[in-house]
Amino acid sequence: MTRQDPCRGQSGPPTPAEIAGLRHALVVEDSAAQRRLLAAILRRWGLRVSEARNGAEALALCTTDPPDLVLSDWMMPVMDGPAFCRAFRDLPRDYGYFILLTSREERNAVAEGLDAGADDFLTKPVDPQELRARIAAGARILDMQRQLSDRNRQLGATLAELQGAHARINDDLVQARRFQQSLVPERLRDFGTLRLSLLLEPCGHIGGDLVGMFAAGAERAGFYSIDVAGHGIASALMCARIGAFLSGLHGGEQAPALEGMTGQPRLRRPPDLAMTLNRRLLQDSEAGEYLTMCYGTVDLASGRVDLVQAGHPHPLLLRRDGSSVALGPGGLPVGVLADASWPSFSLRLEPGERLLLHSDGLDDAAARGVAPPSEQGLARLLQSTAQEAGISAGGFLDGLFARLRQSLPRGEGFADDISAVLLEYDGPQGGSP
Repeated sequence: MTRQDPCRGQSGPPTPAEIAGLRHALVVEDSAAQRRLLAAILRRWGLRVSEARNGAEALALCTTDPPDLVLSDWMMPVMDGPAFCRAFRDLPRDYGYFILLTSREERNAVAEGLDAGADDFLTKPVDPQELRARIAAGARILDMQRQLSDRNRQLGATLAELQGAHARINDDLVQARRFQQSLVPERLRDFGTLRLSLLLEPCGHIGGDLVGMFAAGAERAGFYSIDVAGHGIASALMCARIGAFLSGLHGGEQAPALEGMTGQPRLRRPPDLAMTLNRRLLQDSEAGEYLTMCYGTVDLASGRVDLVQAGHPHPLLLRRDGSSVALGPGGLPVGVLADASWPSFSLRLEPGERLLLHSDGLDDAAARGVAPPSEQGLARLLQSTAQEAGISAGGFLDGLFARLRQSLPRGEGFADDISAVLLEYDGPQGGSP
């Protein structure tokens, strides 16, 4: 009679591919005979095997030489299998496959073992063929676990790189915001007969709105409100170009403040400035940028204002009684058609009246800020701001923006850039600038 080799199942040992993810196994068994038998089977299958007599001894081995696979008896002195399994799971290491060996068949034993962190169970005495199948399944799970861990490490490294790049971009955008704000260094100027105040609040770090003002001697002042199409970096760069041009940094005949025959600066007519800007934008045909604009000049003594509107929201004349009147013909945006032209229109401010130029972001925010949302939201907001008690001269735009921000739902920001230019006319009796 031929005696069957207990180290071999009927189907032979597992193939290298079946246990490719296993390198080191730990057998924990207080019975020396059972421990040596299991260790011999695993060594014959090509695994490096460590042995321990109880859970405490096994735990010490795991801290210095972590195994990929653990075969642990349930009933052992000093520390039993479930207690060892819990301690094994608490170790700071990669995942290890844990099989509990037990002669117990009660359902609550299985539940107790799973609660302790075991992956699988084998009933004693161990059948080599069943052991092979369980180990092969464990090898597949460990392989998937290692792949997942590798991908998580790769994702972690990629995330760290992205966070670093985001931090650098955020720093650049903060600097860009400071630069863009420097394009509007002066938010309020008192000319004696008239005050000019500016509001510029990008919805993000940087935006595509631009406002500004400049004086031409003691008699006239210019002002503008511009909205470059789009948002983000491209629009902000276009704003920087336009701001440099309008401030006269480029010099020559293209600057809005020109040197006249007497050496005194004079302001270009609003339609001429719109056409000059139009030519400049169309020269750079690859950029494809366009903008809307309101540009005007004001005679400080008489209150006469000459304006051009190029696709921008209609300027609003705010009367002393709190009512408002929309002005202007509309017109095409700047940078769309080469032969476009923009007619000017004029008005004369009366003492106590205000003139507001604004971007469409202010319209949208005001429409959302009233209940129910309404196209008349801005008119209602302007009227309530004008009636606010104690509002200081030159503080109208600050009060208006504060009301807009208060109307936002908690944690929500503005959907578009918000900008405005406000003229507050006191009349010729206000004195010379």
